[in-house]
Amino acid sequence: MLQVAYLREEKLKAIEGLKKRHIADPEILIDGIISLDDKRKSTQTELDALLAEMNSASKSIGALMQQGKKEEAEQAKSKTAELKSNSKILQEELQKVEDQLQKALYNIPNIPHESVKAGKGEDDNEVLSEHGTKPTLPDNKQPHWDLIKKYDIIDFELGVKISGAGFPVYKGKGARLQRALLNFFLDEAEKEGFKEIQPPILINEASGIGTGQLPDKEGQMYHVPDVDLYLIPTAEVPITNIFRDSILEEKDLPVKLTGYTPCFRKEAGSWGAHVRGLNRLHQFDKVEIVQVQHPDKSYEALEEMSKYIQGLLTKLELPYRVLRLCGGDLGFTSALTYDMEVWSAAQEKWLEVSSVSNFETYQANRLKLRYKDADKKKHLLHTLNGSALAFPRILASILENNQTDEGIKVPKVLQPYTGFDMIS
Repeated sequence: MLQVAYLREEKLKAIEGLKKRHIADPEILIDGIISLDDKRKSTQTELDALLAEMNSASKSIGALMQQGKKEEAEQAKSKTAELKSNSKILQEELQKVEDQLQKALYNIPNIPHESVKAGKGEDDNEVLSEHGTKPTLPDNKQPHWDLIKKYDIIDFELGVKISGAGFPVYKGKGARLQRALLNFFLDEAEKEGFKEIQPPILINEASGIGTGQLPDKEGQMYHVPDVDLYLIPTAEVPITNIFRDSILEEKDLPVKLTGYTPCFRKEAGSWGAHVRGLNRLHQFDKVEIVQVQHPDKSYEALEEMSKYIQGLLTKLELPYRVLRLCGGDLGFTSALTYDMEVWSAAQEKWLEVSSVSNFETYQANRLKLRYKDADKKKHLLHTLNGSALAFPRILASILENNQTDEGIKVPKVLQPYTGFDMIS
């Protein structure tokens, strides 16, 4: 959530940033927020003055009674009652204005970093670099949805029977390969200095609001109405919310956490060949990395996180490329996002497997996450997160890129975890 002070002081910068996101009439939007904040301030000032007057009148009653001035005391009581009634009206008005202001702020996305280009959608994202060699496969190459049937390692039909479309069942060596990816990613994250967390996969409304998933504008979150809890779309949400309503010491920064969770997304509006097989699921596994950083060091941390994730892809021997998302494709809460995409040799397309983002103070402002500097002054922190990595498309690429006539070769780095080097 953006701060009103920022919108006042950096109004032109905010307007230009929102234009990159193709937000309609950003100036009107910002002026509306500033107007609401002005009304909030004036109402609060009026209420404070009235409460002070009421307090003074209330104190005078006892003194007047002691002096035997009963008539004046009764007048003071009457005045106090009137002030109390007026103060209640003002308090209700103030609450209404504050709610309107909060709602308006929730509906404004983060301001993109200056390096982010405008762009309308994913076709306008910038390719920053490309790494690795795309494998040459035989003419009889198969996409992963055929390979998993051939080797009986993932069962989509069984998932439909148990839950519905988008909930696959991993079997035999498919399940072992999933577990290998999990342990490999967590072990690598620990080596990089990330502390492992095993968070809940159900969150309350406050947690969803804290990291910006709520209000859920795209209808992608699964909601459990009777307990008013939500299934997490990513481990970023519960892990980052560990620090909701927290004040950290500057000396304790940065905080680096990692966690494995299943993730749940409705993927509303997704259909067609591009979401076939493992390309897009309602339930999938992911290892997430999260950082709480000093504002002066967050972009350095973002680059380090990007390089770390690229290192994982190199170790998995997967060709990949790095993209910087344009304003039209940037996530609601992000100021800058790098996407990592791997080459799927059988599908002959790039598949997104990771996003690493700097949210600057956007989440921290919602979370009330701050730090105290050497002078004991409090400042908002920066939060960052990245997929390190999401399993389905990584698995799809491993299966497709490593297929041979004898079977599917397992990347060397995973063999100590799987206990086998070939799926056949």
